[in-house]
Amino acid sequence: MLPFKPRSVLRALSTLALTAALTATPIAANADTAAADTTTATATTSSGWNNYSCKPSAAHPRPVVLVHGTFGNSVDNWLGFAPYLVSRGYCVYSFDYGQLPGVPLFYGLGPIADSAQQLSVYVDRVLAATGAAKTDIVGHSQGGMMPRYYLKFLGGAAKVNSLVGLAPDNHGTTLDGLTQLLAYFPGASTTVNGVLAPGLSDQIAGSAFLQKLNAGGDTVSGVHYTVIATRYDEVVTPYTSQFLSGSDVHNVVLQNLCSADLSEHVAIGLLDRIAFHEAANALDPAHATRTDCTSALS
Repeated sequence: MLPFKPRSVLRALSTLALTAALTATPIAANADTAAADTTTATATTSSGWNNYSCKPSAAHPRPVVLVHGTFGNSVDNWLGFAPYLVSRGYCVYSFDYGQLPGVPLFYGLGPIADSAQQLSVYVDRVLAATGAAKTDIVGHSQGGMMPRYYLKFLGGAAKVNSLVGLAPDNHGTTLDGLTQLLAYFPGASTTVNGVLAPGLSDQIAGSAFLQKLNAGGDTVSGVHYTVIATRYDEVVTPYTSQFLSGSDVHNVVLQNLCSADLSEHVAIGLLDRIAFHEAANALDPAHATRTDCTSALS
Protein backbone atom coordinates (compact mmCIF):
# COMPACT_ATOMS: atom_id res chain seq x y z
CA MET A 1 0.00 0.00 0.00
CA LEU A 2 1.07 3.61 -0.44
CA PRO A 3 2.77 5.02 2.64
CA PHE A 4 0.51 8.09 2.91
CA LYS A 5 0.20 7.85 6.67
CA PRO A 6 2.36 9.96 9.00
CA ARG A 7 5.81 8.63 9.81
CA SER A 8 4.80 8.01 13.40
CA VAL A 9 2.21 5.52 12.18
CA LEU A 10 4.71 3.82 9.91
CA ARG A 11 7.06 3.57 12.86
CA ALA A 12 4.38 1.92 14.94
CA LEU A 13 3.52 -0.50 12.15
CA SER A 14 7.18 -1.37 11.72
CA THR A 15 7.57 -2.04 15.42
CA LEU A 16 4.45 -4.21 15.55
CA ALA A 17 5.57 -6.23 12.55
CA LEU A 18 9.02 -6.76 13.97
CA THR A 19 7.66 -7.69 17.37
CA ALA A 20 5.34 -10.27 15.83
CA ALA A 21 8.14 -11.71 13.74
CA LEU A 22 10.53 -11.93 16.64
CA THR A 23 7.93 -13.61 18.80
CA ALA A 24 6.89 -16.09 16.14
CA THR A 25 10.35 -17.04 14.90
CA PRO A 26 12.98 -17.22 17.62
CA ILE A 27 16.54 -18.12 16.59
CA ALA A 28 19.28 -18.66 19.18
CA ALA A 29 22.15 -16.22 18.70
CA ASN A 30 24.82 -18.49 20.12
CA ALA A 31 23.72 -21.64 18.33
CA ASP A 32 25.96 -23.46 15.90
CA THR A 33 25.88 -21.72 12.51
CA ALA A 34 24.60 -24.79 10.69
CA ALA A 35 21.83 -25.26 13.24
CA ALA A 36 20.80 -21.64 12.91
CA ASP A 37 20.70 -21.95 9.13
CA THR A 38 18.51 -25.04 9.45
CA THR A 39 16.12 -23.18 11.75
CA THR A 40 15.94 -20.28 9.31
CA ALA A 41 15.31 -22.60 6.39
CA THR A 42 12.53 -24.38 8.26
CA ALA A 43 10.90 -21.09 9.19
CA THR A 44 10.92 -19.65 5.70
CA THR A 45 10.87 -22.48 3.15
CA SER A 46 7.09 -22.67 3.39
CA SER A 47 7.05 -19.12 2.02
CA GLY A 48 9.31 -20.17 -0.85
CA TRP A 49 12.47 -18.54 0.44
CA ASN A 50 15.54 -20.33 1.78
CA ASN A 51 14.49 -23.25 -0.36
CA TYR A 52 17.79 -24.94 -1.22
CA SER A 53 16.17 -27.07 -3.91
CA CYS A 54 15.26 -23.92 -5.87
CA LYS A 55 17.00 -23.73 -9.24
CA PRO A 56 17.37 -20.33 -10.91
CA SER A 57 15.39 -19.90 -14.11
CA ALA A 58 16.50 -18.53 -17.45
CA ALA A 59 14.56 -15.35 -16.63
CA HIS A 60 16.27 -14.98 -13.24
CA PRO A 61 19.54 -16.91 -13.47
CA ARG A 62 21.11 -15.63 -10.25
CA PRO A 63 19.97 -16.40 -6.70
CA VAL A 64 19.39 -13.40 -4.45
CA VAL A 65 21.03 -13.25 -1.02
CA LEU A 66 19.33 -10.90 1.46
CA VAL A 67 21.46 -9.32 4.20
CA HIS A 68 19.60 -7.97 7.23
CA GLY A 69 20.40 -4.78 9.12
CA THR A 70 21.64 -3.98 12.62
CA PHE A 71 19.47 -5.52 15.37
CA GLY A 72 17.60 -7.49 12.69
CA ASN A 73 17.76 -11.13 11.68
CA SER A 74 17.28 -13.27 8.60
CA VAL A 75 13.53 -13.55 9.08
CA ASP A 76 12.12 -10.32 10.48
CA ASN A 77 13.94 -8.02 8.07
CA TRP A 78 12.59 -9.81 5.00
CA LEU A 79 8.97 -10.69 5.73
CA GLY A 80 7.92 -8.27 3.01
CA PHE A 81 10.67 -8.32 0.41
CA ALA A 82 11.55 -12.03 0.31
CA PRO A 83 8.00 -13.15 -0.67
CA TYR A 84 7.88 -10.21 -3.10
CA LEU A 85 10.90 -11.61 -4.96
CA VAL A 86 9.78 -15.25 -4.69
CA SER A 87 6.45 -14.37 -6.31
CA ARG A 88 8.43 -12.94 -9.22
CA GLY A 89 10.35 -16.16 -9.78
CA TYR A 90 13.60 -15.59 -7.90
CA CYS A 91 15.46 -18.08 -5.72
CA VAL A 92 15.85 -16.12 -2.49
CA TYR A 93 18.02 -16.75 0.57
CA SER A 94 18.77 -15.02 3.86
CA PHE A 95 21.07 -15.74 6.78
CA ASP A 96 22.01 -14.46 10.24
CA TYR A 97 25.32 -12.72 10.88
CA GLY A 98 27.06 -10.66 13.52
CA GLN A 99 25.80 -12.67 16.51
CA LEU A 100 27.11 -11.85 19.98
CA PRO A 101 27.27 -14.57 22.67
CA GLY A 102 24.25 -14.41 24.94
CA VAL A 103 22.35 -11.95 22.73
CA PRO A 104 19.38 -13.69 21.07
CA LEU A 105 17.35 -12.38 18.14
CA PHE A 106 19.24 -9.10 17.70
CA TYR A 107 22.09 -9.63 15.25
CA GLY A 108 24.47 -7.53 13.17
CA LEU A 109 26.35 -6.57 16.34
CA GLY A 110 29.66 -8.38 15.85
CA PRO A 111 32.75 -6.93 14.12
CA ILE A 112 31.71 -6.13 10.56
CA ALA A 113 34.82 -7.69 9.02
CA ASP A 114 33.85 -10.97 10.71
CA SER A 115 30.29 -10.58 9.46
CA ALA A 116 31.62 -10.18 5.92
CA GLN A 117 33.42 -13.51 6.33
CA GLN A 118 30.09 -15.07 7.35
CA LEU A 119 28.57 -13.63 4.17
CA SER A 120 31.41 -15.15 2.13
CA VAL A 121 30.71 -18.61 3.53
CA TYR A 122 26.99 -18.22 2.95
CA VAL A 123 27.34 -17.05 -0.66
CA ASP A 124 29.48 -20.11 -1.38
CA ARG A 125 26.77 -22.30 0.11
CA VAL A 126 24.06 -20.69 -2.02
CA LEU A 127 26.10 -20.94 -5.20
CA ALA A 128 26.85 -24.61 -4.51
CA ALA A 129 23.17 -25.36 -3.88
CA THR A 130 21.85 -23.53 -6.94
CA GLY A 131 24.68 -24.24 -9.38
CA ALA A 132 24.81 -20.55 -10.29
CA ALA A 133 28.08 -18.82 -11.11
CA LYS A 134 27.14 -15.57 -9.41
CA THR A 135 24.61 -14.18 -7.00
CA ASP A 136 22.96 -10.82 -6.45
CA ILE A 137 22.92 -9.26 -2.99
CA VAL A 138 20.28 -6.98 -1.49
CA GLY A 139 21.01 -5.53 1.93
CA HIS A 140 19.22 -3.22 4.34
CA SER A 141 21.09 -0.66 6.47
CA GLN A 142 24.34 -2.31 7.67
CA GLY A 143 23.40 -5.17 5.34
CA GLY A 144 23.78 -2.86 2.36
CA MET A 145 27.21 -1.66 3.46
CA MET A 146 28.84 -4.78 4.95
CA PRO A 147 28.87 -6.73 1.64
CA ARG A 148 31.18 -4.08 0.22
CA TYR A 149 33.91 -5.42 2.52
CA TYR A 150 33.29 -8.90 1.12
CA LEU A 151 33.49 -7.58 -2.43
CA LYS A 152 36.63 -5.53 -1.82
CA PHE A 153 38.71 -7.69 0.49
CA LEU A 154 37.37 -11.26 0.48
CA GLY A 155 37.13 -12.07 -3.22
CA GLY A 156 33.39 -11.48 -3.45
CA ALA A 157 33.54 -9.42 -6.63
CA ALA A 158 34.10 -12.59 -8.66
CA LYS A 159 30.92 -14.13 -7.24
CA VAL A 160 28.52 -11.17 -7.17
CA ASN A 161 26.80 -9.50 -10.10
CA SER A 162 25.06 -6.66 -8.27
CA LEU A 163 24.73 -5.12 -4.82
CA VAL A 164 21.55 -3.26 -3.95
CA GLY A 165 21.52 -1.27 -0.72
CA LEU A 166 18.31 -0.15 0.97
CA ALA A 167 19.30 2.78 3.22
CA PRO A 168 22.91 1.54 3.56
CA ASP A 169 25.30 3.41 5.84
CA ASN A 170 28.10 3.39 3.31
CA HIS A 171 29.95 6.30 4.87
CA GLY A 172 28.78 5.80 8.41
CA THR A 173 26.45 7.63 10.72
CA THR A 174 26.46 9.06 14.22
CA LEU A 175 26.09 7.04 17.39
CA ASP A 176 22.86 8.97 18.00
CA GLY A 177 21.58 7.74 14.67
CA LEU A 178 22.32 4.13 15.57
CA THR A 179 20.52 4.45 18.91
CA GLN A 180 17.41 5.54 17.00
CA LEU A 181 17.11 1.92 15.87
CA LEU A 182 16.41 0.71 19.41
CA ALA A 183 12.85 2.04 19.35
CA TYR A 184 11.99 -0.34 16.52
CA PHE A 185 13.20 -3.47 18.29
CA PRO A 186 11.35 -3.97 21.59
CA GLY A 187 13.74 -5.35 24.19
CA ALA A 188 16.90 -4.59 22.23
CA SER A 189 18.17 -1.91 24.59
CA THR A 190 17.74 -4.23 27.57
CA THR A 191 19.25 -7.23 25.78
CA VAL A 192 22.31 -5.37 24.53
CA ASN A 193 22.51 -3.77 28.00
CA GLY A 194 24.14 -0.54 26.90
CA VAL A 195 27.26 -2.19 25.49
CA LEU A 196 28.70 -0.47 22.43
CA ALA A 197 28.96 -3.60 20.31
CA PRO A 198 31.70 -3.79 17.64
CA GLY A 199 29.07 -3.83 14.89
CA LEU A 200 27.82 -0.46 16.16
CA SER A 201 31.17 1.24 16.66
CA ASP A 202 32.31 0.08 13.21
CA GLN A 203 29.40 2.02 11.70
CA ILE A 204 30.17 5.35 13.33
CA ALA A 205 31.36 7.88 10.75
CA GLY A 206 35.16 8.05 10.73
CA SER A 207 35.70 4.62 12.32
CA ALA A 208 38.82 2.68 11.42
CA PHE A 209 36.64 0.10 9.70
CA LEU A 210 34.97 2.67 7.44
CA GLN A 211 38.25 4.37 6.66
CA LYS A 212 39.62 1.05 5.43
CA LEU A 213 36.44 0.19 3.54
CA ASN A 214 36.26 3.48 1.64
CA ALA A 215 39.98 4.06 1.04
CA GLY A 216 40.85 4.00 -2.63
CA GLY A 217 37.25 4.30 -3.85
CA ASP A 218 33.77 3.10 -2.97
CA THR A 219 33.39 0.36 -5.57
CA VAL A 220 35.20 -2.49 -7.26
CA SER A 221 35.03 -3.23 -10.96
CA GLY A 222 32.66 -5.85 -12.30
CA VAL A 223 29.87 -5.26 -9.76
CA HIS A 224 26.75 -3.17 -10.39
CA TYR A 225 25.82 -0.96 -7.42
CA THR A 226 22.43 0.54 -6.56
CA VAL A 227 21.64 2.65 -3.49
CA ILE A 228 18.01 3.38 -2.61
CA ALA A 229 17.70 6.09 0.06
CA THR A 230 14.90 8.04 1.71
CA ARG A 231 15.03 11.70 2.67
CA TYR A 232 13.27 10.77 5.92
CA ASP A 233 16.06 8.52 7.15
CA GLU A 234 16.63 9.31 10.82
CA VAL A 235 19.30 6.63 11.36
CA VAL A 236 21.81 7.20 8.55
CA THR A 237 22.20 10.95 8.43
CA PRO A 238 22.56 12.87 6.28
CA TYR A 239 20.84 10.48 3.89
CA THR A 240 23.22 11.56 1.13
CA SER A 241 26.06 9.85 3.05
CA GLN A 242 24.55 6.59 1.80
CA PHE A 243 25.43 7.35 -1.80
CA LEU A 244 28.36 5.73 -3.55
CA SER A 245 30.73 7.16 -6.11
CA GLY A 246 31.89 5.07 -9.05
CA SER A 247 31.43 4.34 -12.72
CA ASP A 248 28.75 1.67 -12.21
CA VAL A 249 26.60 3.23 -9.50
CA HIS A 250 22.93 4.17 -9.48
CA ASN A 251 21.94 6.36 -6.51
CA VAL A 252 18.19 6.76 -6.02
CA VAL A 253 16.08 8.87 -3.66
CA LEU A 254 12.64 7.35 -3.03
CA GLN A 255 10.90 10.71 -2.98
CA ASN A 256 12.15 11.44 -6.50
CA LEU A 257 10.21 8.36 -7.58
CA CYS A 258 7.12 9.05 -5.47
CA SER A 259 6.87 12.30 -3.53
CA ALA A 260 4.13 10.80 -1.32
CA ASP A 261 6.48 8.13 0.04
CA LEU A 262 7.11 8.88 3.72
CA SER A 263 9.11 5.76 4.57
CA GLU A 264 12.03 6.18 6.96
CA HIS A 265 15.00 3.94 7.69
CA VAL A 266 13.21 0.80 8.86
CA ALA A 267 10.12 0.99 6.62
CA ILE A 268 12.19 1.19 3.43
CA GLY A 269 13.44 -2.35 4.04
CA LEU A 270 10.43 -3.82 5.78
CA LEU A 271 7.33 -2.79 3.87
CA ASP A 272 7.92 -0.21 1.15
CA ARG A 273 6.83 -1.74 -2.14
CA ILE A 274 8.03 1.30 -4.06
CA ALA A 275 11.54 0.59 -2.80
CA PHE A 276 10.97 -3.12 -3.52
CA HIS A 277 10.02 -2.31 -7.13
CA GLU A 278 13.14 -0.23 -7.67
CA ALA A 279 15.29 -2.96 -6.10
CA ALA A 280 13.74 -5.51 -8.45
CA ASN A 281 14.57 -3.21 -11.36
CA ALA A 282 18.19 -3.23 -10.23
CA LEU A 283 18.20 -7.02 -10.16
CA ASP A 284 16.80 -7.25 -13.70
CA PRO A 285 17.59 -3.97 -15.51
CA ALA A 286 16.86 -5.48 -18.91
CA HIS A 287 13.19 -5.74 -17.95
CA ALA A 288 12.94 -2.73 -15.65
CA THR A 289 9.69 -0.79 -15.55
CA ARG A 290 9.03 2.71 -14.31
CA THR A 291 8.98 3.11 -10.54
CA ASP A 292 6.42 5.61 -9.25
CA CYS A 293 3.66 5.81 -6.64
CA THR A 294 1.61 3.18 -8.44
CA SER A 295 4.43 0.69 -7.91
CA ALA A 296 3.11 0.27 -4.38
CA LEU A 297 0.22 -1.67 -5.93
CA SER A 298 2.31 -3.89 -8.20
